[in-house]
Amino acid sequence: MTPRLFLLAVAGLVPVMLVPTWSTASIVAGVIVLAAVLDFFLVPRIHGLELQRTPGPMVRLGDGTHCTLTLINGTNRRLRLHVRDAWAPSAGAVATRSHHVLEPGESAEVTTELEPTRRGALPGDLVTVRGRSVLGLIHRQKSIDVPASVRVLPPFVSRRELPSKTQKLRELEGRSAVMIRGMGTEFDSLRDYVDGDDVRSIDWRASARAQDLVVKTWRPEKDRRVVIVIDSSRFAARRCGEGTVFDAALEASLLLTALATGAGDRVDVIVADARVRAAASSHRAHDPVHDLSVALTPVHPELYDANWESIAAAVLQTSRQQALVVLVTQLDEATVAEDILPVLPTLTAHHRVVVAGVDDPALSALAAQRGDVDDVYTAAAAEAEMLATASLRTRLRGLGVASVHALPEKLPGALADLYIRLKVTGGL
Repeated sequence: MTPRLFLLAVAGLVPVMLVPTWSTASIVAGVIVLAAVLDFFLVPRIHGLELQRTPGPMVRLGDGTHCTLTLINGTNRRLRLHVRDAWAPSAGAVATRSHHVLEPGESAEVTTELEPTRRGALPGDLVTVRGRSVLGLIHRQKSIDVPASVRVLPPFVSRRELPSKTQKLRELEGRSAVMIRGMGTEFDSLRDYVDGDDVRSIDWRASARAQDLVVKTWRPEKDRRVVIVIDSSRFAARRCGEGTVFDAALEASLLLTALATGAGDRVDVIVADARVRAAASSHRAHDPVHDLSVALTPVHPELYDANWESIAAAVLQTSRQQALVVLVTQLDEATVAEDILPVLPTLTAHHRVVVAGVDDPALSALAAQRGDVDDVYTAAAAEAEMLATASLRTRLRGLGVASVHALPEKLPGALADLYIRLKVTGGL
C-alpha cells in the first residue's frame, strides 16, 4: 500500500462526516477496497523484467568506481518502476534509488557510483524493483539477485616513494659490489684481443671484419631472487594505526616488489599462516605490481597461528638458488623465539634473511603518559614491550639476520632502503 491509498481513505471520511450513517460508511469503504483491488490487478507483473549488472574496472582502495544496472522490459505492458540497486555497506554506494517508465521492449541503464571503504571483492546486494499503476494505490515489489562484484585492490599509498627510491638505486648502481664469480653472461662490448684472454670469447665474425682478433666482454648478472613472506596469521589482524598489521605488510611488499622488479630482480610473494593462502611471482608478469595486487586482494588475516615450518618449506621450494628472503611478521618475542628462530638456520643456510615488523604507534603514546599511577604503570608496560623488541632485533642481528621495525606508514620506505643498501654492498 502507498500513501495515496491512505490519502484516499482520509478523503473518504468527508462524506461519512457529512452523512454519518452506516450505509454511507459502507459505501465509502467499498469504494476504497474496490479501487485498491482494481489497482492491484492494473499493476503489471514484473516477472518479465530482465536485469543485468556490469561492474566497472577494478580500482585501488581510495578511488571511486561504478556499476551499471541494465533494465529491459520484456513484457507487453508499460512498466512504472522504482528501483533500488543495493550493495554491501563497504562498497559505499551513492544514490541507489531511481525511477523509470519503460515501454514494451524498452531498456534503461542506471549507473551507481561506488566509493569503497575496504579492499577485496565487494558483492552487490539484491536489486529491489517496485512496480505501480497509473493510480498508484498498490505496488508490486520483488527483490532479485543479480550477481556482480567490484574488485578493490590494496591502496599502494607508498608508490609515491618509488621514484625517489628508484633514482637512489640507479645512482648507486655503478658502485654496486658484485658477489658472483665468472665473467657473466650479459654482453657488454667488443675489444681487441690481448694475451691471456679466453679464446672462447673471440667473436670470429667481428674479427673477420676488423682483420684482427676481437673478443666479447661480458657483464656479470645483477638480477637476484627476492622472496617476500607475508604473515597472515592472527597477529596480522591486529589494529595498528589506521589499518591493520596486514595492511602495512601489503604496502611494504608492493613497494619492495615495484623497486626490485624495476632493478631486474625476480620477486616471489607468499602469503601464509597455518597454510599458504596465496602466491604470486613477477616471472613472466607484464605488470608484477598489478598482478601481485590482484592476487592479494581477496586475502585477509585469519585467526590461526602461523606454521613456520611449512612456510620455510614453501620458501625453499620457491627458490633453490640464493635469494633475499623477507619475512614480514609481528616482532613478538614469544612467537619469534618459539616459532621463527628454530627454522632460521634452515633458511639462512641457503638465503639471506630479513625480518620486517610493524611498530605500533600506540606504544609510544602510552610510554609518554605520566598522569597518575595507572598511567605510570601503563607507560612502564609499554617501555618493557619496546625494550623487548629492541632486544629481539639485537638477537637477530647476532644470528646474521637483518631486521626492520618501523611505523606502518614508514615501514615500506625503511624496507626499501634496506634492500638498496644490500644491493649496493653486494649483500644479495
